[in-house]
Amino acid sequence: MLVFVAVIRRELNYLPDLLVPSDFSFLNQSYDWWEDSVLTLIYLVALGLLAYSRRYLWAVLKNVHVSLYLSVTVLAVIQYMGENAIVFPHAFGGIVEELAETLIYLIALLYLWKFTLSDFESCLLHKLNDGLSHANH
Repeated sequence: MLVFVAVIRRELNYLPDLLVPSDFSFLNQSYDWWEDSVLTLIYLVALGLLAYSRRYLWAVLKNVHVSLYLSVTVLAVIQYMGENAIVFPHAFGGIVEELAETLIYLIALLYLWKFTLSDFESCLLHKLNDGLSHANH
């Protein structure tokens, strides 16, 4: 969830320009310094948590259907092509880029929304028990 928050914040990079005065200062540091510090902290905490739960994360990622990975990969390629005006005209490429990014974020949000930890754990436990019972026979 921290990664998702950090990515969405990066995408909304125009908000500080609209909401924060240019002369903002807190404890003798500018808004940009605070923003960079907080985002770096979020990235480090997220990376640490991902490393700590690497076995669990791998089990979750293994159970994601391949079509979801393919869909996100295709959308990422389309996003890159739109951003760099490859195949798409420059004026239309920005729209394509934003639509592809929005779809990627929507897929991630829906996946996180419908992901139920207890359902996953019971499914994983069931698979583990099946594997143990087959190994004993």
